[in-house]
Amino acid sequence: QAQLVESGGGSVQAGGSLRLSCVASGYTFSTYCMGWFRQGPGKVREGVAIITSGGSTDYADSVSGRFTISKDNAKNTLYLKMNNLKPEDTAMYYCAAGGSGLCVRHPPYFDYWGQGTQVTVSS
Repeated sequence: QAQLVESGGGSVQAGGSLRLSCVASGYTFSTYCMGWFRQGPGKVREGVAIITSGGSTDYADSVSGRFTISKDNAKNTLYLKMNNLKPEDTAMYYCAAGGSGLCVRHPPYFDYWGQGTQVTVSS
């Protein structure tokens, strides 16, 4: 069965950087749309970035230019490099895999989810 395991979260000061990783197993990683989502306290889950099976990417306006999504098909691993972090980036970050064919930053299109990794940014 499919499994996604995130790592790399932590506490940083504003302006700092983190790199999140997500190791996937139990399905054909390279053929799926992959995404990073986040959910802050009292907020709805939002799509941060997605990467298609072909490597095309899309970002939320709030992170564009600061975050970079990438993947290594040989390692079945998804990454999110986060630079110039801001306090408003504080959230639980989740990776997700979608096999429906439509690769967009919208949670219902994703089939498998990780347990999340916490990112906390202090001012």
